[in-house]
Formats: sequence, structure tokens, C-alpha cells
Amino acid sequence: MSVAPDSGDAETPGADRRPIKARDSGFARRLTALLLKTSITPNQISLLSIAFAAAGAAALYWAQHRPLLFLAALAGIQLRLLCNLLDGMVAVEGGRGSPVGALYNEFPDRVADTVLIVALGYAAGAGWLGWAGALAAALTAYVRVFGGSLGQAQDFRGPMAKQHRMALMSVASLLAFGEALLTADRFVLYLAAWILLIGALLTCATRTSAIVARITGAPTR
Repeated sequence: MSVAPDSGDAETPGADRRPIKARDSGFARRLTALLLKTSITPNQISLLSIAFAAAGAAALYWAQHRPLLFLAALAGIQLRLLCNLLDGMVAVEGGRGSPVGALYNEFPDRVADTVLIVALGYAAGAGWLGWAGALAAALTAYVRVFGGSLGQAQDFRGPMAKQHRMALMSVASLLAFGEALLTADRFVLYLAAWILLIGALLTCATRTSAIVARITGAPTR
């Protein structure tokens, strides 16, 4: 019986696991070794990512009146990503995968993405833009998983995959901190929200095109 690992970045080790260079870093391996000395499970780490995302989203939402909260938002985003890295490493490298790992692979990521991207929209003064970006981000995951349901390797390509969305939001939080010290405008966040939305839609298109190409045997663009 196969056991799906608990991972925010993979369902199985190999082709369907998101490629992340940080897995090979000494820091990630040492931290994984420390976690394996505890009783924490990959599922719990995945759920913790939601807590960090929620904290980052709240900080981003309120940061316009308290600019230092932009730095807290940045920390929340990065800690969310750290959880996404470590849950997979504890599950796969640590051998703590579980039969419900596939659920924890996807659901916490969708929740964390949604709260952060929606908060970005409201922080930018355009709530609808945040909701649209969150929907587009969810669709990128839907296309990826749908390709997997057809027997294909899951496609993690961008230009606005999860790691790209969080990198964009991290940079935007840092730049917005500087902007808030100089002006009351929210141009940085507004621009970031638009880039995220357009990039996510393009990602849906590139992944769909790749799925069709693999089915028909046509070259992937």
C-alpha cells in the first residue's frame, strides 16, 4: 500500500515533488533533523503554515497605519514557506508520511495562499483584486492537480507558481515598508497585486498548454 507523504510541496517523492533547491541546504537538513527528534508530524507542520500565513495576512492588512507591520508580514510569509519546506522533508526524508498526506499536501496551501493574497488586495485598497488573485492562484493548483489526475507528472512551472507568488509578496512587503515611510500611497502593493493576478493567469495557461501538448504529442511552448 502506498503512503502519500505529508508535504506542502509534494505528494510523492520524485516527479510529483516540487523542485526546491533549499532542500539541499545545510540549514534545512539540520532543522529537519531537529524536528525528527520531536513527535511533530508533517500534518501539524502543514497546519502551522496556515497560522503563519494568517499572522502575515493580518499584519499586511493593518500595516498601512503601522508600517513596521510590513516587516511582520514579510516574516509571516517566509515562515509559511519554511513550513512548506519542512513538512515535505519530515515526511519524505524523515519517513513520516501518512495515508492522509495528500490532503495536507494541498488544503493548507490553498488556505494560506488565499488569506495572504486577499489581504494583499485589501492592503492595496482593492479588495476585489485580492480575491481575483486568490482565485487565479487556486486555479494554478487545480490545473496542476488535474494534469496529475490524467496520469501526467504534476507541472510546477510558472511564471507565477507558489514560490514566485510568495517571493513577489515578500519583496512587495519590504518595498511597501519603505514607501509607507515616505508617502501614504499604496502603489507598490497595488502593482504587486496586479502582477500576481496576471502572472497566475499566465501560469494557468502555460500549465494547460503543457497538459494538452503531452496528450497530443505536440511540442510544449
